[in-house]
Amino acid sequence: MTCSGFTVRTKEDLLEAIERFGFLPFFAGSIPGFSLEEHAAADVWYSAADDTWKAWAWKGPVIRESRCAYGKFFENKAVFISREWFPDFANYRRDGYDFDARFDDGLASFRDRELFELVDANAPVLSRELKRIGNYRKGGKKGFETSITRLQAQGYVLISDFVYAADKIGQPYGWGVAEYSTPERFFGGDFCSRVYRRTPEESYERLFQHLQTLFPDADDAVIRKVLK
Repeated sequence: MTCSGFTVRTKEDLLEAIERFGFLPFFAGSIPGFSLEEHAAADVWYSAADDTWKAWAWKGPVIRESRCAYGKFFENKAVFISREWFPDFANYRRDGYDFDARFDDGLASFRDRELFELVDANAPVLSRELKRIGNYRKGGKKGFETSITRLQAQGYVLISDFVYAADKIGQPYGWGVAEYSTPERFFGGDFCSRVYRRTPEESYERLFQHLQTLFPDADDAVIRKVLK
């Protein structure tokens, strides 16, 4: 199985690709061909005829229907990860720590702990509400984007949906507001029973070998860079 030779023309194609490959970044990155952007049909990525970005609008429905993880997981860019592969990803990135243990060992900042606890206590929570209750506003606390991105990269937080504003006749508009959760709350017992089942090293090796299979021509150093 390699991650090539497919085109995403419908939301169903996207759902199938996520399940088939396990990982699918939204935007192009260091591994050529490893993104929705590179495999989306032209009118799916952007339709000039009606000024729509279908792929962008599919993110929320795809998360809800597949129960996949979505967040800034590779190279600070958004990635879909299937529920089958996310426990290994989170285990490796967490290095086997739950968040409390990470903080107790001095591996997480007070700022990150505060934001993580806000997400955990209020999940699922819209980003604007999270900023409000955490006082991440003008004149308030700073560093929201840095912390929320780091928590996603470490496997402690994910985007659980996108919520759109509606016009007077109920039609959604705009880009959608991200809704955050923790994997434990989003996936429930299935994730909790699997996330620390292997050592972080074993999870990393599974991830590495899987990407090698998907991209046999990719340099090992590039794969390691993406997984880092």
